[in-house]
Amino acid sequence: MNFDEIIDRRDTHCAKWDKMESLYGVPRDTGIAMWVADMDFRPPPVVQDTLKALLDHGVYGYFGDDSAYLGAIQWWMENRHGWRVEPEWIFTTHGLVNGTAMCIDAFTAPGDGVVLFTPVYHAFAKVISAAGRKVVECEMPNVDGRYQMDFDAWDAQMTGAEKMVVLCSPHNPGGRVWTRDELQGMANFAKRHDLVLVSDEIHHDLVMPGSTHIPMSRIEGVSDRLVMMTATTKTFNIAGSHVGNVIIEDPELRAKFSGRMMALGLSPNSFGLFMATAAYSPEGAAWVDELVTYLDGNRRLFDDAVNAIPGLASMNLEATYLAWVDFSGTGMARDEFTRRVQQDAQIAVNHGPTFGKGGDSFLRFNIATPRARVEEACNRLKEAFKDLQ
Repeated sequence: MNFDEIIDRRDTHCAKWDKMESLYGVPRDTGIAMWVADMDFRPPPVVQDTLKALLDHGVYGYFGDDSAYLGAIQWWMENRHGWRVEPEWIFTTHGLVNGTAMCIDAFTAPGDGVVLFTPVYHAFAKVISAAGRKVVECEMPNVDGRYQMDFDAWDAQMTGAEKMVVLCSPHNPGGRVWTRDELQGMANFAKRHDLVLVSDEIHHDLVMPGSTHIPMSRIEGVSDRLVMMTATTKTFNIAGSHVGNVIIEDPELRAKFSGRMMALGLSPNSFGLFMATAAYSPEGAAWVDELVTYLDGNRRLFDDAVNAIPGLASMNLEATYLAWVDFSGTGMARDEFTRRVQQDAQIAVNHGPTFGKGGDSFLRFNIATPRARVEEACNRLKEAFKDLQ
């Protein structure tokens, strides 16, 4: 796979490239889009070939027998993550933001608290608030540039009104891969406060060398309250397919979730099912291995360049392709360092405060793009902050 190929995504209804000028003031012709969490790479050939076969056939009816689709999910989870999944545990949602919203709808009531460990993926808070639930922000300590869990502090925050906790594993935007002890602590926290634990593991395939992701499902004593969420969309860059897996082992939780799915008349689109089935395959696995190697090279290039600029610190990325850069060392106000990145360097990035408490001094950069573009972004950042060097 040629990950170095520059693919022009402008004027393709691409949110990442076509909206950066209207949202961030970054010129569409000369700017670099490093905000939305999708990649500037084509998916593996096995996915492309599957779509071509559909087009060649030319009839797009209702999707029938889903045994191959469910089997592909089972194969992937067991072979890539050491996790045995039964087909009846699997629900298909329209992506994992929809999966999160469905969990909120199924397992909480208006006014209930939903716990987030911030800073964290911004869509969680949006859907919680939109559903009339209360966002309970538990800020993670940043210890020497690495997020930690502080269960003693978080225990003290709980009031009894909380009914659910959403964990991002691996963590977005900090790139942490949680250890077994940390995950066990999270399971114990959920049990102490009688919380449904929703573990969003959408980045679980994008783990850098030297780190190992452990599915929450492999932690003891949590299956009776656990909802697992995974997807092909981030792994294979097919976010537009809007297909996600919500996997629930516990029969009682499963019945509640199934009831809400039926009541809302939700069912997946056939294109997403075909794409996911193709992706979760040996061919897809080989492609992911190549991808992670390439992303690791981008990570090292980006971190070396950014960390060489006085006052900037890129958090060590153990997983995902989302670099989380702290500008607090510059002594600049947030408006100033953001202006330099967006106007001087002409790079569109996600703003730290949208990720909740603890994000004020940060910007998030998407490095899943051809290496030449990452190098160009690094050079622009050096120029934008040259007075500090």
